[in-house]
Amino acid sequence: MNATRIEIPSGDVTIVGDRFGNPADPPVVFLHGGGQTRHSWSSSARDLAAAGWCTLTVDLRGHGDSGWSANGDYGLSRFADDVVAIAEHLGRPPVLVGASLGGNAALSALGAHPSLRSTGEDVELAAGLVLVDVSPFTQRAGTDRVRAFMARHAETGFATLEEAGNAVAAYQPHRTRPKNLDGLRKNLRERDGRWYWHWDPAFIRDISNEAVQRDRHLDPVHLGAAAASLRVPTLLVRGGESDVISVEDSARFLRVVPHAEFASVGGAHHMVAGDDNAVFEDVLGDFLERRIRSRLAVFAAVDD
Repeated sequence: MNATRIEIPSGDVTIVGDRFGNPADPPVVFLHGGGQTRHSWSSSARDLAAAGWCTLTVDLRGHGDSGWSANGDYGLSRFADDVVAIAEHLGRPPVLVGASLGGNAALSALGAHPSLRSTGEDVELAAGLVLVDVSPFTQRAGTDRVRAFMARHAETGFATLEEAGNAVAAYQPHRTRPKNLDGLRKNLRERDGRWYWHWDPAFIRDISNEAVQRDRHLDPVHLGAAAASLRVPTLLVRGGESDVISVEDSARFLRVVPHAEFASVGGAHHMVAGDDNAVFEDVLGDFLERRIRSRLAVFAAVDD
């Protein structure tokens, strides 16, 4: 299935994404984690589009093909504003599926902007929320490990694709190292004979500042309040081997959001979809059909 490239202005940057499927179908927006690109969701987006959803994968600001912030501001509120801009562009509430940073951006957006402004009506910003191995409550050791990996080669880059592949393999020893590294090219950019991650180094400088990181990206007070305000169907997906959110973190989230559902993908680590995409898609597809499509059908019947 071919993708249609879209561009969405949002403040000081332009957000770039790929749309799959029929635009008339219910929309699902995929938001990647810090340091990733929209391509991490391509397989799931294509499969869901074939199942009757209009899917949109986007590069977060400072990542992939989206614009870089001119002043290097990558606070969570900026990412949240981008989520709002995406929903306003669609003109109707999408299901927001966010991993790590993308999940926190979606949660923050729902807390600050619960309604779509462009409709002129009291319409929710999102039809549903899926948080993938992220919550307001996290394990410091796990988030530090992720940040350390991102910072290690942010400025210096790699001499070859093979060197980049070695770094990824060392970071994710539980995965089989691919023999073909072509897929890695989508997460790198070549400059002056070296390969660099496809995101603005200012992003990691921002979140490496402990005070900024605590206040902007992983603040349990701000994100916890946003979670407590949730009224849309919500699903929390945890990697069974995750070191970023624990079982207790998940239980704490469910106490704050009692209407939320929970699923664990056994054997998966923080990058749940990358570790076991088949099981992740089963979990996501089931949630969308039961909680979202059935809800939309009820609304359609009322309108008729």
